[in-house]
Amino acid sequence: MKLPLNILRAGADEAAAQLHEAADAKKCWRCGCLHSTLKAIDEEIPAEDRPNALREVMHTARSRLMDVKYDCLGCEVCWPANAVNALSIEGEACPAEPVQAQEGWPPLPGSYAVLRYHAPIAVCTLTDENLMASIAASNDSAIAIVGTMFTENLGIERLIENVLSNPNIRFVVVCGNDSGQQIGHLAGQSLVALRRNGIDERKKIIGARGKRPRMQNLSAGAIEHFRLHVEVIDLVGVSDVQEIARHVARCAERNTGPAPVFASQRIIPRIQGQIPERVVSDPSGYFVVYPDRAHSRLLLEHYRNDGVLDVVVEGTFAAELYMTAIERNLISRLDHAAYLGRELARAECSLSTGEPYIQDAAPGRGVQNSNPSSNESSRDCGCGPSCGAKPS
Repeated sequence: MKLPLNILRAGADEAAAQLHEAADAKKCWRCGCLHSTLKAIDEEIPAEDRPNALREVMHTARSRLMDVKYDCLGCEVCWPANAVNALSIEGEACPAEPVQAQEGWPPLPGSYAVLRYHAPIAVCTLTDENLMASIAASNDSAIAIVGTMFTENLGIERLIENVLSNPNIRFVVVCGNDSGQQIGHLAGQSLVALRRNGIDERKKIIGARGKRPRMQNLSAGAIEHFRLHVEVIDLVGVSDVQEIARHVARCAERNTGPAPVFASQRIIPRIQGQIPERVVSDPSGYFVVYPDRAHSRLLLEHYRNDGVLDVVVEGTFAAELYMTAIERNLISRLDHAAYLGRELARAECSLSTGEPYIQDAAPGRGVQNSNPSSNESSRDCGCGPSCGAKPS
């Protein structure tokens, strides 16, 4: 059906302005949104009925089209879709809705915010969590994900695995303060060096100045795929959000569409954790954890399984107590060691905050103690049969 001339004239100038923006944006040349919009206008508005401004900009846009590399980039503002709306015609152009994160991506957990799956840029703010929050809040349509990274080995490996699982990501912008001043890892410098130089025969990043820049959990194929298809933008030390945004925009303009999919051969299984129905006593005995608030100390009482107290370990920090217990062979089961570490950490937190501490039961047993005195652990062992306790 032919579009009424009054409606066409009313929207033609706005449509031409929107198409002019799309024609000037390199990201649109390979995007299905612009291709579909030009097709929709061709089908709905005969060439002889198009105002000159609309006809000219359509010619310009069509001359710049390239093979479609992506159906939609999920841009917050979609100029081709706005042009269709201005002309009040129907078509298959993008509805201008933001693309949401894809379920199952990223595959590995971490400190990051996912914005949209189809965007081409990942931003790594290194140690700066506030910068990560600011960039995420900007909701830039070109950014797929923004997160932190602290280490030059596991941190880089995790970043690369998450990036390779999304072929839309073609750039990683590394910004914020590096981890050198805090712990010497230099994760940002190491990632830039990896992209430039690769790894040696020992899987060490060539030119990295971090403490242990070795890629033990990535195949050589994964690293080379990353180096070939993902560009790393070195903004280490830059924390200005506007400057970072300008570099993001430049990357978006140079985006050539999704990379070839990397078929990872390494599959990390996920298993469901569970609490055993039956727990086993530790033949080495059991413990009572006691925060001594009067002296700002932690006390760890060790009992033999016949109920005889044989040693008391004291210290300020949880690690001082559990490491001494291990060194003196006061503990022989891994589940008991895990339980003790948890309880000592809770007691240490209680000592610093003033909150009451009640020694908890081990898996398979409820808390045995009730109505403890304020700010004091019950003297009965609450760790259940895993430590052989027989409270009265």
